[in-house]
Amino acid sequence: MAVPSYRSFPSPLLGMGLNGGQNVPIKESSGDYEHPMDVESFRVAAKSMIDWICDYYDNVESLPVRSELSVGDIRSVLPSEAPTGPESWNKISSDFQEKIMPGVMHWQSPNFYAYFPSAFSFPSLLGDLMSSALSVNGFLWVSSPAATELETVVVDWLGKMMGLPQAFLAIDSEGKRGKGGGVVQTTASECTLVALLAARARIMEGRPLSDTSRLVCYFSDQAHSSVRKACMVAVTPHVRVLPTCHSTGFSMEPALLEAAIKEDLAAGLLPFYMVGTIGTTSSCAVDPIGEMGAIAQKYKLWLHVDGAHAGVAAILPEQRHHFAGVELADSFNTNPHKWLLTTFDCSCIWFRDADPLKAALSLTPAYLRGKGNAYDYQNWEIPVGRRFRSLKLWFVLRAYGQEKLQGFLRHHIRLAETVAALARKDERFEVSAPPRFGLVCFRLKGRSNEDTSALIEAFNKTGKAFLITTDLAGQTVARIACGGFMTQERHVRATWQLIGDTATALFSAPEE
Repeated sequence: MAVPSYRSFPSPLLGMGLNGGQNVPIKESSGDYEHPMDVESFRVAAKSMIDWICDYYDNVESLPVRSELSVGDIRSVLPSEAPTGPESWNKISSDFQEKIMPGVMHWQSPNFYAYFPSAFSFPSLLGDLMSSALSVNGFLWVSSPAATELETVVVDWLGKMMGLPQAFLAIDSEGKRGKGGGVVQTTASECTLVALLAARARIMEGRPLSDTSRLVCYFSDQAHSSVRKACMVAVTPHVRVLPTCHSTGFSMEPALLEAAIKEDLAAGLLPFYMVGTIGTTSSCAVDPIGEMGAIAQKYKLWLHVDGAHAGVAAILPEQRHHFAGVELADSFNTNPHKWLLTTFDCSCIWFRDADPLKAALSLTPAYLRGKGNAYDYQNWEIPVGRRFRSLKLWFVLRAYGQEKLQGFLRHHIRLAETVAALARKDERFEVSAPPRFGLVCFRLKGRSNEDTSALIEAFNKTGKAFLITTDLAGQTVARIACGGFMTQERHVRATWQLIGDTATALFSAPEE
């Protein structure tokens, strides 16, 4: 199948060739390597690309949100091998517009409500651009002092905005470095894994290696799939997935957790790691972190709190009650790249005591030794190499300030309340879980799971908006996640109207 033409707005850099479109004769070799794009031609290309980005955001609301291509459509229109010589920027740009753009899901459309948002803002984009331009690798302090020290500062800034305990901050009120601190990882999946590795290092200190076969990890059936993946990657031999139910709001039940730990101890196993969630993926349920923390301390388990989407809501004083007990956690993560206007990828994790993490991940060969210090962040993560991710978060926090960021989150919470009110007014629908953190779950009342799935698929085929479904207590429910950079009340009202119209078209009885 040929990829359809896609020219809702002008292609970037049309009319440009290499070197700004100039026909430059091949020079006699001087021994120097010459790049196809030099500084001046990049200057022209980059300015045109910025114009294209601005045009994109001016037009994205009118574009079909979901790509309707089939698997292999894009591959079929691309060459099977890379070109042997340089191609003109005009050709590259044209192919991007005509062959790549038709397969793009428009996550920044104001009518994208699936998954959780992938954050964007213009200050963050500029930070990403600067990070890419500098292209530093901040694995050691000495490899880029600015990258290391800005990360320490900016992650502490965010931790203070969220009201995290002092123990989670790198620098205390007297300007001294503590045992804890935060770092920027790629995603919450990596955060969950490194926290698990830290927990294992702590529990295994002074124990024989054979004890690793007795380790047990605990989380609920609503925890993100990355928790199970972390257990797979770390080869954790015993995993306890604890059931939740509708009556508890799909949150962890502490009594079941403690009973499971007691049972495993009696069986000679070694409980060491539990994960609580603030804002589960399916319904934004909140686990009872305080009670889990008390259990963790009683039985000496590591408690990691995953707030990937909802964690940034702690910058709102009125949402802090959801975070009660986080002071008992050993680690906590949230993703500014989901709901805090920071482009992907940027996931922050804080540790009350980072020593077990460094014990698990520090291995410094001679060629990486230098003026080392406690904040050589290669020892806080799986990769050695590190992008300058804190730069874009710094740009966002400064360009918006705390008050504008709070207003942004409150805006989406209000939008979700609007959607929930509209759903409750329509007797054909029911709200399936308490709306939280900008998320609303709903389904067709009294109808089968297949009907709700059919409704959402028909809705998505219109191209006017995009939702996904999930499973809650055996029921298929639809999710509207309000968190987009451009989403306004008019968008969510139009989306709900379209949902209702689609339901009418699918399920209304035909006239006699």
